[in-house]
Amino acid sequence: MKENANTNQKAARIRDVAQAAGVSTATVSRALSNPKLLSESTRSAVFDAIQATGYSLNHAARNLRKQRAGAVVVLVPNLGNPFFSKILSGINEGFEDTDYSVLISDTARLPSSQKRMANYFMQARIDGMVALDGRLSSENLQVSAVDKIVFACEWVPDTVFPSVRSDNVKGAQLAIQHLFDLGHRQIAHITGPAGNVLTRARRDSIAPERKRLDLPIREGWIIRGDFSLQAGFDSAAKIHAMKERPSAVFCASDEVALGLISGLHSFGIRVPTDISVVGFDDIELSEFCLPALTTIRQDRRALGRRAANLLLERLSPNALPSQGQVETLDVELIVRDSTAPITQ
Repeated sequence: MKENANTNQKAARIRDVAQAAGVSTATVSRALSNPKLLSESTRSAVFDAIQATGYSLNHAARNLRKQRAGAVVVLVPNLGNPFFSKILSGINEGFEDTDYSVLISDTARLPSSQKRMANYFMQARIDGMVALDGRLSSENLQVSAVDKIVFACEWVPDTVFPSVRSDNVKGAQLAIQHLFDLGHRQIAHITGPAGNVLTRARRDSIAPERKRLDLPIREGWIIRGDFSLQAGFDSAAKIHAMKERPSAVFCASDEVALGLISGLHSFGIRVPTDISVVGFDDIELSEFCLPALTTIRQDRRALGRRAANLLLERLSPNALPSQGQVETLDVELIVRDSTAPITQ
């Protein structure tokens, strides 16, 4: 029986690749870790040599030598929420040209006792973390690993965790100003969940706008929600029952706005003929619902990419200690069919 020719063949080493490509071992390493730094001809030579020699990079062994896991985790409060899809896509894009694997954990499915994410670091399963859940506190997380944690979209107040967020204050101001410009003076607001940092940022931004524009305030015009379709649908019944209904509603999320429009329709209240509605987020469905939703657009993909880049900066061996820096991304008013000038 003829012995397989590859049985006694030694596994190719990085020096074999370097010799075959006519470059240094450092250049081979650079081609594997950051190929953009090399010219196209050098990259081609190295990758042709890798194919010819059968060289296989052992990521596990290399990470062990470097005392790193080669992975980061993204904490998402609800993977079923379509809002997070583009943020996750942006985060993944941010890590595409690196040798980090991106893991995703749904914190909504974890019992509170298991939300102490310090174990991720202590067991050396990850090198860093992007947290999209502002409910996590410094007690839930390992404070000593603060330089390896970045918050995106949501954040933990009064901590030194660096974060990337959209301009929620400006977004709320744009929404109220838009409705004011259409002639609306009786403007209600459906909030997000109690205690949420986005809820607070968007709700609290309305008060100074009301004062600046001399808008009236009515009891019951601030309606508690939770960012969900159901919260918006349920709010429609509350608005229908009001003796003095608002002419417009600013919702803390697009899902709330879409649920509200559906609920109002069931009561025979037309949008925007009877009530104008503005959302926040610009999720994909907003453009295709009937009527198409006027909303505040967050560049969620850019937010995710920036969070990934910020974490990579934190993971650099030369990174300075975190000073709790905050990066705020701009937002934009997108006018569609769910808002219209007030009818007399």
